[in-house]
Amino acid sequence: MSESPSVAVIGVGVVGARVARQLTSSGISVLLHDERSDAQHALAQSLRAIELTDLTKLDPTTTPVVVVATSSPQAPLAKILLELGHHVVCTGDDVEDTRELLQLDEIARQEKRILVVGASACPGLSGLLVAELAPRVDTIDEIHVAFHGTGGPGCARQHHRALAGDAIGWHDGEWIDRPSGSGRELLWFPEPLGGKDCYRAELPEPLLLHRSFPEVSRISARMSATRRDRLTARLPMMSPPHAEGGVGGVRVEIRGSLNGERCTEVAGVAERTGIIAGAVAASSAVALLNNSDALSGVVTLGDGRLNDRALLDDVIRRGITVFEYIGSGA
Repeated sequence: MSESPSVAVIGVGVVGARVARQLTSSGISVLLHDERSDAQHALAQSLRAIELTDLTKLDPTTTPVVVVATSSPQAPLAKILLELGHHVVCTGDDVEDTRELLQLDEIARQEKRILVVGASACPGLSGLLVAELAPRVDTIDEIHVAFHGTGGPGCARQHHRALAGDAIGWHDGEWIDRPSGSGRELLWFPEPLGGKDCYRAELPEPLLLHRSFPEVSRISARMSATRRDRLTARLPMMSPPHAEGGVGGVRVEIRGSLNGERCTEVAGVAERTGIIAGAVAASSAVALLNNSDALSGVVTLGDGRLNDRALLDDVIRRGITVFEYIGSGA
């Protein structure tokens, strides 16, 4: 009798450790690899997982899925893993790295493998929420995403850089660049977060959401920031990032029409960012384990190539509560 397939997790920081714990709690065997051998060994001991020393010796027949939870860039490693015959789940949120990951579509198709890009909180859960809200309207013409919080130190450094770059957006059929830190909006997240000032930032959400929902005419992404965050964005971080941030949030708003009238749908999540990302990446890995061999190429969450409703249901089963704005009742 053959053994059940396992999943390899590369990078055992805040997100990678959450992914590994989610998978083992589902009864899936996990293999771990990290450049920090002490962190790798400690988590492996805790989860009774197998430690990996050489990624090139991973057997795709017994370990068909690999989750990449390292800091960006993730594209070079993803390319190697695809060519070795693995399905790959990537969790990064760097814009240039995301562009390079999307360019691996042809390689993934040639290898008959799947590459999931942006399987995290935002991007990731945000795409699933848009897919969940979309059937409630006849047409969608706008998608606006906002994000609050950070996971581990790598995530915190990436978000620090995001406030200093160029924010991309999709506007009436063309790509636009705006200065990060501009475009302030007061947006409301589920409690206990409440209202947060959010600004344009160099985030990959518009790239991925445009791929999943090409008919939408306007797509934007913002992240919360304080005045200090904006003033110091182009400087080195003034203090080391926390090992894990506090409660984070994802907010998705779609605008469109229903029965000829304008309407807006809003949904969101408030939870530690690492927990959200871990649940989304773990659910994506499980979906690939159960996927037929007919599907290949790049997948973005929300594009319908995987079962987005089943993915969101699995994320919710893993402890992530989704809130929906239903109005004041006034």
